[in-house]
Amino acid sequence: MENNIQMQDTHGRGHSYLRISITENCNLRCTYCMPAEGISLTPKAHLMTADEIVTIAQTFVNQGVNKIRLTGGEPLVRKDAKDIIKRLGKLGVELTLTTNGILVHDFIDTFKEAGVHTLNLSIDSLQKEKFNQITRRNYFDKFNENLELLDANGFQLKLNVVVMKGFNDNEIIDFIELTKNRNIQIRFIEFMPFDGNQWNKEKLVSYAEILSQVNDRYTVEKVERLIDKPHDTAKNHKIASYKGSFSVISSVTNPFCSSCNRIRLTADGKLKNCLFSNSETDLLQTLRSGGAIEPLIFQNIKSKHAMRGGMDDDAKFQNPKLFSQNRSMIKIGG
Repeated sequence: MENNIQMQDTHGRGHSYLRISITENCNLRCTYCMPAEGISLTPKAHLMTADEIVTIAQTFVNQGVNKIRLTGGEPLVRKDAKDIIKRLGKLGVELTLTTNGILVHDFIDTFKEAGVHTLNLSIDSLQKEKFNQITRRNYFDKFNENLELLDANGFQLKLNVVVMKGFNDNEIIDFIELTKNRNIQIRFIEFMPFDGNQWNKEKLVSYAEILSQVNDRYTVEKVERLIDKPHDTAKNHKIASYKGSFSVISSVTNPFCSSCNRIRLTADGKLKNCLFSNSETDLLQTLRSGGAIEPLIFQNIKSKHAMRGGMDDDAKFQNPKLFSQNRSMIKIGG
């Protein structure tokens, strides 16, 4: 389907992957995502309805999008999430979700009906006390119960782990050991700067540091570098004798911008062409007024910077004044 992609930016990148945030609400309060003081939620009237989500998604599919990921907030807290998932499942694309896993037990049949085969689950510690500390909630046991449920129902699982120095960087090997007897993928994510998440470089655990830990631990077992898929954000590896694999998403130290095919639609119908961009295009108001959104989509794609929303060097990227002009992660949709 790559040859049918119509949404090309000025850097020759085609965009076939749409991430849709369907809510800003979440049942967790993860520190790297949600500011400690909370956020001011967008009034419901300004958020996309289920019909509007499907209409906009269909427009993107008509322009060559072949993969849609639902995000939030936590997408499954939305009251009409089941209806949205089922309707998007009829668009003929690869449909998947990123979720914190707390509510998935109520969606097993919905996922199967919609053709969802792969799920990304967010978990940043395998230790109950740390899990509760970072999420500011007490759902550790429910997460593990639902992880087993999804595994038993045959879903392909990826566990997203935001690695932070002095907090969970001593659990890297523990996470990799989960792949020994289970065909899951651990995805270590470098801590990224967003409004209100108190990012600083000292908290960053880089791709190189993660691999150093791995290589120090696995001296007998072979660490294999796997072939990455086209447009893959992750650098993929596995321990040769293990069933599963692990990867590192190094958005800070080794950005993957040159092969990016992603675009993001926020819950209030704004199109962002980069996770780090502070510019947005309002599709929802044009849709509600009866206008055509296709020209806005193409204009937005054409304006995409070559790298990290125009922050093309580390000095810019680490400038708090610049990344504070962006939304908090929970209002972007990840």
